[in-house]
Amino acid sequence: MILQKVKPTTSSRRQLIKLNNQKSSSLSKKPLLKHRLKGKKNSSGRNHSGRITVFHKGGGVKGKYRNVNFHRTFNSTGIVCSLEHDPNRSAFIASVFDFINFDFFYILAPKNLQVGDIVRSGLEIEPSLGSSLPIAGIPIGTPIYNVSPKVFEKGKISRAAGTFSIIKEKTEKYALLELSSGEQRYVSSRCFASVGEVSKKLHFLTRLGKAGQSRWLNKRPTVRGVAMNPIDHPHGGGEGKKSGNSLTPWGKPNFRGKTSKSKNRLILKKNKL
Repeated sequence: MILQKVKPTTSSRRQLIKLNNQKSSSLSKKPLLKHRLKGKKNSSGRNHSGRITVFHKGGGVKGKYRNVNFHRTFNSTGIVCSLEHDPNRSAFIASVFDFINFDFFYILAPKNLQVGDIVRSGLEIEPSLGSSLPIAGIPIGTPIYNVSPKVFEKGKISRAAGTFSIIKEKTEKYALLELSSGEQRYVSSRCFASVGEVSKKLHFLTRLGKAGQSRWLNKRPTVRGVAMNPIDHPHGGGEGKKSGNSLTPWGKPNFRGKTSKSKNRLILKKNKL
């Protein structure tokens, strides 16, 4: 079973649902490419003067950043050496050894990628699982991920676990993509994209289960404004529950809507939230 529930030794663990990665023998527990790791500073939501500018951050587990290659525009032919967990993202990553350039690097692992598979990148290659090539060389209806929104940019679209984009239409200059959210947008046909769907499709069904796991992820508790004192929040104080206008901690009206009128002309249809 992909999803598993653990033995409820405490009341909080009764709610825990996680992915069962023990059956996946190909998933490596230790990073293979040590030279692709670097230290990561935890700012805890504070700016250069030490003041908290982003609330509810701090106290996370110390981790190292994996330098993943999102800009595979060069000619390469590599073999997948390992599949690994990345603490900085929801999907798995794969270490690849490049035969042409004699180099190791990390890529975003697509669904059904196995150790020993061959992945390629370049202008004149055939589309296959995990390969990176321009959208002009990928057939219509093919699921793609790690799509670059502009030419010569790194991939930024469809990088979360289980996401992908579908090529709906294609011309010499532009291609119409439909994202997992339902959004439709235009990108250049010269933009690079990888073939496949991002791994860890059922990640959205998992539950943290306890407050401590949120603290490991650098997330501190969120306190309601009505539970504060009047000096700490406009909603604070009073006897009983307070009703009235919804305000931010700084006393501004809390309009729950988009105030920006700017429009991206490349987005044909926006997702419905």
